[in-house]
Amino acid sequence: MKSKQTLWIVIIAVLVLIIGIGVYFILQQKKQMSLFVEQSELDKQELEDEYNQLSLDYEGYKFSINNDSLIAKLETEQLKVQRLQEELRTVKSTNIAEINRLKKELETLRKIMRGYVQQIDSLNRLNQKLTNENKEVTAKYQQATQTASQLSKKNEELTATVTLASKLDASNIVITGINNKNKQTNKINKMDQIAISFTINKNITASTGEKTVYIRIQKPDDDVLVKNRRDIFLYENKEINYSIKRIIEYSGEEYPASMYWKIEEFLSPGTYRVDIFVDGNRIGSQSFKLEK
Repeated sequence: MKSKQTLWIVIIAVLVLIIGIGVYFILQQKKQMSLFVEQSELDKQELEDEYNQLSLDYEGYKFSINNDSLIAKLETEQLKVQRLQEELRTVKSTNIAEINRLKKELETLRKIMRGYVQQIDSLNRLNQKLTNENKEVTAKYQQATQTASQLSKKNEELTATVTLASKLDASNIVITGINNKNKQTNKINKMDQIAISFTINKNITASTGEKTVYIRIQKPDDDVLVKNRRDIFLYENKEINYSIKRIIEYSGEEYPASMYWKIEEFLSPGTYRVDIFVDGNRIGSQSFKLEK
């Protein structure tokens, strides 16, 4: 009887030991499974982060270049990344086969990205070279333009100097009142005409040939003596009246001239002014007084 009790005790002890060992192994497997699941989640999250970063890299490179063809290729690859991102979101972290496949896909996309980065770097270097060359050409163009502008300015100054030098000049301007007996007088009521004599000075730089001389006689009230209001000529881009006109033949040598105004209107006493014009330039002026 005692030996049977001992046997049962031994059997029970062995069963307890076996159960204990089984429970231990089960707990260990659960722990390992828990660690495996946790690590798988971390691996999946890390893979998602890498896909997201790759997508951002593609987005960034699209804005760093100015090449439509290359941008289109980058957009195509970015769409692949986004499609695989969607696949990754739906895959369970414990699906090792799918996770490994997506890791390989990621590595392939990275290799493709490195190829595009090399192309982008090459394009950027080329663009920088072209930019530098363009700056150099622009600088040379600006320098040439500045030189041309300086030459143009000097030419304008020279032209102005020549124009000024070629301008005629009148001297010895004398205005005399003449009566009907061809005698000089300052009395308005005895005056029949106004004689204006002057000399166009010698000028070898002036153009020669036929020239028109215009004289304006300005009254004390600044009105101009005219026979017809349609008697006009161009001066400083304006049409103005003249009193007397005469055509002369100028040879470049000193030219004495006399022109006459026939008095047919009422003249008031006061200070009058005579202006002489040739070639659109005023070449001389002189004031004179008329008395009662």
